[in-house]
Amino acid sequence: MSTLLYALGRRAYRGRRLVLGLWVLALIALAVGAATLGTGTKEEFRIPGTASQEALDDLSDRFPELSGGQAQLVAVAPEGSSVATPQMQQAVQTSLAAIAQVDGVTAVIDPYNEQVTGAISADGQVALGTVQVSADWRENAEALREDIEAAAQPIEAAGGTVEFGGEVFAVALPEVTPTEALGVVVALVVLIVTFGSILAAGLPLLTALLGVGVAMAAIFLATPVVDVSSTVPLLALMIGLAVGIDYALLIVSRHRDQLREGLEPEESAARAVARAGSAVVFAGLTVIIALVGLAVADIPFLTVMGVAAAGAVLVAVLVAITLLPALLGFLGARLVPADKGGAQDRHRFANAWLRTVIRRPVVTVLLVVVGLGLLAVPAKDLRLALPDNGTAATETTQRQAFDLVAEHFGPGANAPLLVTADLPAGTDPQQLLGRLAQDLGGTPGVLGVSSAAVNADGDLAVVALVPASSAASQETSDLVKAIRDRDAELEQKYGVQIGVTGQTAMAIDVSDRLADALVPFGILVVGLSLVLLGAVFRSVAVPIKAALGYLLSVGASFGVVAAVFEWGWLAEAFGVQRVGPVISFMPILLMGVLFGLAMDYEVFLVARIREEFVRTGDARKALHLGYAGGSRVVTAAALIMVSVFAAFVPEGDSQIKPIALALAVGVFVDAFVVRMILVPAVLALLGRAAWWIPGWLDRILPKLDVEGEGLQKRLEQTEPKQASPV
Repeated sequence: MSTLLYALGRRAYRGRRLVLGLWVLALIALAVGAATLGTGTKEEFRIPGTASQEALDDLSDRFPELSGGQAQLVAVAPEGSSVATPQMQQAVQTSLAAIAQVDGVTAVIDPYNEQVTGAISADGQVALGTVQVSADWRENAEALREDIEAAAQPIEAAGGTVEFGGEVFAVALPEVTPTEALGVVVALVVLIVTFGSILAAGLPLLTALLGVGVAMAAIFLATPVVDVSSTVPLLALMIGLAVGIDYALLIVSRHRDQLREGLEPEESAARAVARAGSAVVFAGLTVIIALVGLAVADIPFLTVMGVAAAGAVLVAVLVAITLLPALLGFLGARLVPADKGGAQDRHRFANAWLRTVIRRPVVTVLLVVVGLGLLAVPAKDLRLALPDNGTAATETTQRQAFDLVAEHFGPGANAPLLVTADLPAGTDPQQLLGRLAQDLGGTPGVLGVSSAAVNADGDLAVVALVPASSAASQETSDLVKAIRDRDAELEQKYGVQIGVTGQTAMAIDVSDRLADALVPFGILVVGLSLVLLGAVFRSVAVPIKAALGYLLSVGASFGVVAAVFEWGWLAEAFGVQRVGPVISFMPILLMGVLFGLAMDYEVFLVARIREEFVRTGDARKALHLGYAGGSRVVTAAALIMVSVFAAFVPEGDSQIKPIALALAVGVFVDAFVVRMILVPAVLALLGRAAWWIPGWLDRILPKLDVEGEGLQKRLEQTEPKQASPV
């Protein structure tokens, strides 16, 4: 691989104008295509194969009036008054009548209707109206929300207040804020400090931004044929920007080291792409495989998220090995470092740090393992759920409505369950519905029945249940299971077959499926790391150590997230709107992304050590030389990653915030604790045994020339005078 990349780097350097022109042309073409053909993001989540999705599909076919979304109108009486007064009742009913005329609204439920129970709070302060909208409401969601809000003016004119909640007024969609730009600023500062040159520091930022632009345009261009949620481009931006800077940093750093040693710019660029570029390709491949591996969960929107983020990483790799050497060609000898100090001077701190770490390697290993183990303790309390309006900012109408409903009607009023029932032919549907609703309402954990209806054909009934607990609680999850377990009993009693659906049930099914996928996904990524690292480093111990280090990083990251979002530690400082469960796909997404990044740092650091071991045959000397050469790059790369991810935490929305925090913590722990402390301590303990591999395993593993051994031999044969090791 290094030989091919060597040739690619040299051609890109020589054909720099063509390479730059092609990338700029690709960016413009994709951007124009996205602007003209893109249909925007779509917040519609289908979970094929789950009981809730099957019930919802049946509802869409046979009872379309109830298959769309719901909005809540929460009317609050003036201070000292009641919603039962004639003035307030008239205002609420007038508002609901106006809302019923809004385009896209299919039905409204009047809280004052005698057949509706539990829609007026016990203290008489709040009336809860339900608005049913069509299945395609998301196509004009903003206009629908504005029309519903405008139609409720009579309530405010009567002196009351009104808030809106439900699925239609869901949590605000994630968007990029100026705070995220701080991560780029910090990255620039780190690059300037690392290179001591503004010119060199600007290259990784420039290439990363161009790569992210290409990836974003491609994602939006795909929206006509693929449902892309608003979280997808934001996640791809976060990951693409971080790895794009890191990959360019690795190549530019190697290039400048070689320029410092006297290599000509063109030769240096080609070798940098060959050697550091090999590590970039391998590292990018591991990230891509891990992200695409999210498809293991068999959840379409998560698969799209993983593929889109993997696409951003692929673009970052291609930019690093083609556009970057082209830009190096434009700059030529201007990137030669001003400092001509020896390696010993440049790596004084790294050498001192390494001596400290390996002075008592057993103690170092124990301290790291025990410390990260303690950091992972809160992870036992980590709970998963899809976000609801309770995670929205406190000043938003959806959060106000959520809190009012929970306060006056109980937490379960924000988590309705829809039970569908196939009605047998030859029965009185209304009479059967009444008996079924009464039976379901008596299920332990059910607070009451909010509504019940039969479709026009009289063959499908829908009963809306109000749980006694919140949507994210284990009690509600157990209730859904308990109702589903009653299917055989209810069929025997009433001749009906039931299903449980609705937003709450679907969120529970998603969380369960993701939880079930964690173990096989973990086995996949850990097994993959063992094979890939074994092939790269021709070692048994190094892959095992890398995989165990990755698991320590994941555990610590889970622990910190649980401490903040479950225990409430520093929750206010991080802008957490409500302490409680984190978004369901955070663990599997973290495991995928962090796996790739952990392997990045493993390769960036250990490849230099392995390279020196192959050259000298001295394990301890190789550790000192390789660590000094690789630690500076890993430090800079990790600081940039942490900065980019952490920038999404303060102002990030409820979906992105825990993911960004988990990634920031995971990268910090993996780079600065696992790779910079644990790895050298283990290598010092093992000595030459770290690079042992049985013959039979060496023969069956593929040969991945990440250290550039093949290139080195070729250079020694063709250009012996320039083949000095770098």
